[in-house]
Amino acid sequence: MMTVTVGGAIVALEAEEIVYGAIGLAGSLFGVASLFFLLDAPYVAVFQVTVYVGAVAVLILFTVMLVRQEKWAKELPTGSLARVSGILTGIAIVAVLSLSVIASNLSAFTEFRNSATFIQIGQLISTDYSPVLEVLALVLAASVVGALTLSRVDREEKR
Repeated sequence: MMTVTVGGAIVALEAEEIVYGAIGLAGSLFGVASLFFLLDAPYVAVFQVTVYVGAVAVLILFTVMLVRQEKWAKELPTGSLARVSGILTGIAIVAVLSLSVIASNLSAFTEFRNSATFIQIGQLISTDYSPVLEVLALVLAASVVGALTLSRVDREEKR
C-alpha cells in the first residue's frame, strides 16, 4: 500500500505531461485510502476514494483534457505498439477484475443487522475522526489552489 502511495506521488511530481501527473495523483490518493482501510477506518477510506479520487483527480483530468489538446490527443496509427499495448492492458485489467469478482464469493456475505445511523456516524466523525477529516479538508483545499495555479500559468503562457 505504501508503495502505491509513494509511487503515485513520485509519478505525480515527476511526470512531464500533466495528464500522467493527474493519474499519478489519483493512484497516490487511492493508496492513502487503502491505508485508511488498514487503519480500520472504512468510512474515511470511502470518503477519500469518493471525494479525492472520484472528484478531484477526475476533475483535474477533465479540465486538462478540455483545455490542452496538443501533444497527448493525437491519433495513433492502427498497428502501432502503443495502441496494441493499450488494448492488451485494458483486456488484462478487465480480466483481473472479473477473476477477482468471481473468486471473491460475494454471495457468501450476509447483511449487517447493526448498521450505524446518521447520528452515530456524525458523532464518530466529530469525535474520533475529526483530525483526519480536517487534514483531508486541507489536502482538498491545497489541490484546489494547485489546480487554480496550474490554470493561471497556462493562461500566462498563451499571452
